[in-house]
Amino acid sequence: MLMTNDPDHPVSTCREGCDIGDIFRQYGPAYRKIHQIPYRMVKVMRAIERCKTASLGGHVFECDQCGHQQIAYNSCRNRHCPQCQAAAREKWLDNRRQELLPVKYFHIVFTIPDSLNPIALQNQTEIYKMLFKASSETLLELSLDPKHLGAKIGFIALLHTWGQNLLDHPHIHMIVPAGGLSYDDRKWIASKKNFFIHVKVLSRMFRGKFLDYLQSKHDQNGLSFNGKIECFRTNSRFKELVDSLYRKEWVVYSKPSFKHPEAVLNYLGRYTHRVAITKHRITHIENDRIYFRWKDYRNENKNKIMSLDIFEFIRRFLLHVLPEKFVKIRHYGFLSNRNKARSLQRCRKLLGKLKIKTIKTLEDLIFELSGLKYHLCPVCARGQMIEVGILEPVSHAPPYRYSSTCPAFVRNR
Repeated sequence: MLMTNDPDHPVSTCREGCDIGDIFRQYGPAYRKIHQIPYRMVKVMRAIERCKTASLGGHVFECDQCGHQQIAYNSCRNRHCPQCQAAAREKWLDNRRQELLPVKYFHIVFTIPDSLNPIALQNQTEIYKMLFKASSETLLELSLDPKHLGAKIGFIALLHTWGQNLLDHPHIHMIVPAGGLSYDDRKWIASKKNFFIHVKVLSRMFRGKFLDYLQSKHDQNGLSFNGKIECFRTNSRFKELVDSLYRKEWVVYSKPSFKHPEAVLNYLGRYTHRVAITKHRITHIENDRIYFRWKDYRNENKNKIMSLDIFEFIRRFLLHVLPEKFVKIRHYGFLSNRNKARSLQRCRKLLGKLKIKTIKTLEDLIFELSGLKYHLCPVCARGQMIEVGILEPVSHAPPYRYSSTCPAFVRNR
């Protein structure tokens, strides 16, 4: 039976509205006893378990009108935590709003074949770097070619490592303005209305670049091959694999362009700061099995319910814990950090200015996410919630999330 650490909130054998933190708090310690996992994954699990609980401490707020007290527990701020991504995503998108251009945008996706997934799991840093390098170089080089566009472009690339069933599926999403700067920066060269670069051309150059980098890394003994893929350590078996991958058509997908720049941000919001699964897809947990919604792309995009053993669900979630300090959102071309300020100024001068909304404050973001006015008392709706104390972290107590009473705190006002 799934139980939380909060005695005021018992849970039945069939629970709805459960999130990843609840699952990790209940099943995480047992999972770590049975399975040996890398320390970086242990850190992620423990961060999510403690997120917005007494274990991390917090702040006490009190209404200056009615005296109502409320606790706000601290967040773990881990990028794999579903609870910590909403505000970070909105802030990131708000900054990107300042970089929008008054043009259409394309969404391009680069994917590696499934047969590379076992190698990618054992060599995440190396394979993910190759994926970024091969896809970005492909787009930049082909865009410069006058046969395709003949312009210097800019784009945002985002790494995702999962499919709807939570299994490993590394791929890169790219959001690309429909055009670029000429070689001399004197004019804007627009792409065709609903066409950027043919996907077959993109696919074949991407395939060639990626496999060239893969072969070079193997020649340098820079890849690990353990367990079922140990055979690829030998040059002959690895060459067979590479040859078979050259014979495959690799999947590169290009969606029609976005009509309005603001639509780009709405779309980006679905992909940035996203984790493998959130509580909105989880339907319930029953008898140590978890049920969640997923879309079967191989079966006419039908919406289905998947059932997994809770430990298998945790294993699949942990497949997508990124290597430490690995950057999953990158900017290229005239949107790269080095060139952005000067290049965007030039693009806007050539294209005309786009009306940009003011950067949002913390209060604005909270209102958009929750519908609540920052610091407004939820009880009397008149007074302001003023911080009156700090909750020290409870290091050796089980994490809990909710309480009807206010624990002891250090009053600072």
